[in-house]
Amino acid sequence: MSRMYHQYFGLKEAPFSIAVNPRYLFMSARHRDALAHLLYGVGAGGGFILLTGEVGTGKTTINRCLLEQLPHDTDIAIILNPALNAMELLATACDELEIEYDPDNHTLKTLTDKLHDYLLQNHQRGRKTVLMIDEAQHLDFDVLEQIRLLTNLETNSEKLLQIILIGQPELAQLLARPELRQLNQRITARYNLEPLNQTETGAYIHHRLQVAGMAPEREIFPASVVRGIYKRTRGIPRLINVLCDRILLGAYGRNKAQADVSMLKLAAREVMGEEVAGDKRSRWPLYMVLLLAVGLAAGWYWNSYVQSSVLPPAVSSTTAELPVVAIVDPREPETTEIPEPAEVAKTPVIAPLTTVTVEKPRSWLLAPEEALGLLWRLSSAEPAPEEVCSAEAYEGVACIEGDAGTWDELADLDYPLLLKMVTPERFAAAVVMLGMEGHQAWLATPDGVLVVNLAELGSLWREGYRFLWHPPQDFQRPLAIGDKGPVIAEVAALFARLDGQSQALANQRFNKALQQRVRLFQRSRGLDDDGVVGVQTLLELNAQLGIDTTTGRARERLAVMNAALKE
Repeated sequence: MSRMYHQYFGLKEAPFSIAVNPRYLFMSARHRDALAHLLYGVGAGGGFILLTGEVGTGKTTINRCLLEQLPHDTDIAIILNPALNAMELLATACDELEIEYDPDNHTLKTLTDKLHDYLLQNHQRGRKTVLMIDEAQHLDFDVLEQIRLLTNLETNSEKLLQIILIGQPELAQLLARPELRQLNQRITARYNLEPLNQTETGAYIHHRLQVAGMAPEREIFPASVVRGIYKRTRGIPRLINVLCDRILLGAYGRNKAQADVSMLKLAAREVMGEEVAGDKRSRWPLYMVLLLAVGLAAGWYWNSYVQSSVLPPAVSSTTAELPVVAIVDPREPETTEIPEPAEVAKTPVIAPLTTVTVEKPRSWLLAPEEALGLLWRLSSAEPAPEEVCSAEAYEGVACIEGDAGTWDELADLDYPLLLKMVTPERFAAAVVMLGMEGHQAWLATPDGVLVVNLAELGSLWREGYRFLWHPPQDFQRPLAIGDKGPVIAEVAALFARLDGQSQALANQRFNKALQQRVRLFQRSRGLDDDGVVGVQTLLELNAQLGIDTTTGRARERLAVMNAALKE
């Protein structure tokens, strides 16, 4: 039947097989970043590299890519069975590297000596040796200690063996134990592979269908179904494959050319064990929503009372709305499912700061100076300067200005944005936007957060935007190899912090090691890998390190500001 449904959809083969097929390789930004960390670790030489991730997130995909991109002068031993004792592990490593030993008469010492001799000879030939261990979370303490001892094999200048440990997140917890601190301190690169986000989930599904032969203009999984798939799989590729395969089979059985939400629900129950409507689990989200509704109603009543007591006479509160629990696209009514508890908890607009009170038409339009002051307070606890967007940084905060023609161009900027606006009377104005979802935006005002339709904003937006960020101290121009100064040391320290390293790759001179790390980072983030540290590279680096004020933290800061005003 599966072959028949492939032909029914015009596909040449199964698009969602869980078997690893290089032709279906989909490298998300997370996968590229993980690969860059591993390649960086191998290039650094010696010690351990750690890759963790939940089951099905694509660790095997990363392994395949790593093997393909290793330098030709590298020999690798791969251990797939972690249920080994220390002697069996050494014997397996020798087998993988084709090191001869007596299988009937060997000890830990003889195997270690054989391996040491091999590593020395490989080093003299100018070759590197890598030991990769999969499912390493199952290794016993004694085995991990023996693995650590292998990194003691070294010359006067470098380690002779690079070890890559791959496992589930509990591996990182295991290595954090005090008795394994010596091993943990030798990890030169580490990365935890997160699942796909909703956008990447849609791209992943479309990519696999196209590789299997789907016509580019065809759409089998509409956006509403993709959202449901992401919700149920949490972006884990293996689960996405299983669920999509079953949805296709269901669509074929119903003689449908496109999947819908009912097929998604049925497939989820059949392959993921979701219980039918009416049981205790399916009623749990309803209980949560009812509980939230009661709390929100009480908060609305109290907030209305406070606002009616403290609003200045010049402002008349004419209408009020309850805070929004979930934003639903009205064009797709079939997706109006009750959110699960985790989704409700993540909905930003149910925090105490989100009472939506419309005081007067377009009350979210602010004077440019007032909007700049609010933007500053969301980004810094220091007093605002006279000119927020001056040419130079002030108190470690700098301003970036740009132009955009569509909302899509702003969607990737995870910063509070000041948008240049013009009132219907053609006066200059501005708004401070915290984020977007669907066809609505969250706007910060001195009194709270308002939810406004993008269509209303778009009619007044003049395409200009500003946001604030935190550049390294003394950063004034792009930095390249050969440059000198304290700013180089600060940038190198940022990369060391990103990699979890205690020692930076450079001091006050931009060297080749730092340039190589910059290139790997740029490649992993989809930037031009020129090795030059410019504004875009620093923005991405700050985002990875959580240095700049992101949208989520801006909402938290606004909540604190609102609380202070009420006191």
